[in-house]
Amino acid sequence: MKFREWLEELEYDVISGDLDIEVEDVIYDSRKAREHVVFVCTKGTKVDSHEFIPEVVKAGVRVLVVERQAEIPAGVTAIRVHSSREALAHLSAARFGYPQEKMITIGVTGTKGKTTTTHMIKAILESCGKKVGMIGTTGIVIGSEVTPTMNTTPESYQLFESFERMAQAGCEYMVMEVSSQAFKMHRVDGIRFDYGLFTNISPDHIGPDEHADFNEYLYYKSQLLDRCRIGIVNRDDEHYHEIIKDASCELTSFSLEQEADFMAKQIHYVSEPEFVGLEFDVAGRYALEARVNIPGRFNVYNALAAISVCSFLDLPKENVRHALEHLSVNGRMEIVYASKKCTVIVDYAHNAVSMESLLETLREYHPARLVCVFGCGGNRSKDRRYSMGDSAGRLADFSILTADNSRFEKTEDIIADIRSSIEKTGGDFIEIPDRREAIAYSMIHARPGDMIAVIGKGHEDYQEVNGVRHHFSDREVVLEIAAELEKSE
Repeated sequence: MKFREWLEELEYDVISGDLDIEVEDVIYDSRKAREHVVFVCTKGTKVDSHEFIPEVVKAGVRVLVVERQAEIPAGVTAIRVHSSREALAHLSAARFGYPQEKMITIGVTGTKGKTTTTHMIKAILESCGKKVGMIGTTGIVIGSEVTPTMNTTPESYQLFESFERMAQAGCEYMVMEVSSQAFKMHRVDGIRFDYGLFTNISPDHIGPDEHADFNEYLYYKSQLLDRCRIGIVNRDDEHYHEIIKDASCELTSFSLEQEADFMAKQIHYVSEPEFVGLEFDVAGRYALEARVNIPGRFNVYNALAAISVCSFLDLPKENVRHALEHLSVNGRMEIVYASKKCTVIVDYAHNAVSMESLLETLREYHPARLVCVFGCGGNRSKDRRYSMGDSAGRLADFSILTADNSRFEKTEDIIADIRSSIEKTGGDFIEIPDRREAIAYSMIHARPGDMIAVIGKGHEDYQEVNGVRHHFSDREVVLEIAAELEKSE
């Protein structure tokens, strides 16, 4: 392939060399330097890879993309662009033959609900016999193959490489979580989604290494509505008008509280021995009696959002209904075990806001007791521990303080910080540092009608201690203990 053929979507200036040089791949990691690749020089907060130009040229690289003035060795082709990260996305799309255009693409953004909503959409599509690729918090999913990722939305090269694998595997649809950082860092440049879904927005990811303030966060989140054909937005979000003000797509909306294109009516909370979830009617542009196998009012929003997207795809309603009723999202309000004695839920809640939302949601099901098993991650702000302890003390009937990812701190020290705040509430609690023992205690001592929330780790399958990750899955532990208890009965 000639380098010139990859530049159709880019604005650039030629610094030196011949654009008709043959190339095979694109890299942005100097350690992968070799012949016949394009090296994209990027400037990060800590590393500026323009400094590695002599090194990569020595390794055989003869094509460079730069975004600042740099000394280009003789015999090397080089172009200059405004943004190297933007160029990386467009070059990657071209390198893999624009694979996103071979599938129907669905992007989901929002502060909360992205993971659950993408899983709902995937489940509905698969129930209709469609082959679906998915990208998000749980990794890159193509059939039964799951590839872990460092970020919710991976770097652009990995994205387009994944799209190509999806297309080759016969995927008709691609559904993915799109983070605000993905827009800010140009990871999704070159993608025009067929459907863009905006779940909600609240202050988050604001800090030195993320967004300067809420306005910047809102700006980048809202970019989805400038990168899609049809945008579907939560009408009940207090920032709705700010979200849509610069949208260039066809807009539609969903709501629980006001007039919208898709509305949820007659919401009922259902708690049965084998089912804890919700029932509601969909009205507006689509009619459906829905039953969702995940608790909580916010999951009505997630389900309604998923239904809204799928309504455009001409899918059988019976399949939509069946998929939601039998849905399970790993580590997201996941009902792992349910019996006449107790219900055990595993959730990723790992800060006070998500913890309060979870516990308040479970309270709506009127459990005999609400039991919370939790810890807090080490080497993170201590405020999180204090606020989670306060939330548990106020909202749970009984708490079991235990280990999370202690990292380079002592579990006992983290628990002590949680204790200092939970004691002020007068809430009932005990301390069991070993997480498996803590989960076992909650189930062995459960009373009929108890709801047990094991929170903080959700889908994670490890515990990190002193920089080492050891296999540990809350879900697996709950099922192992449930089997042991059933044998002993």
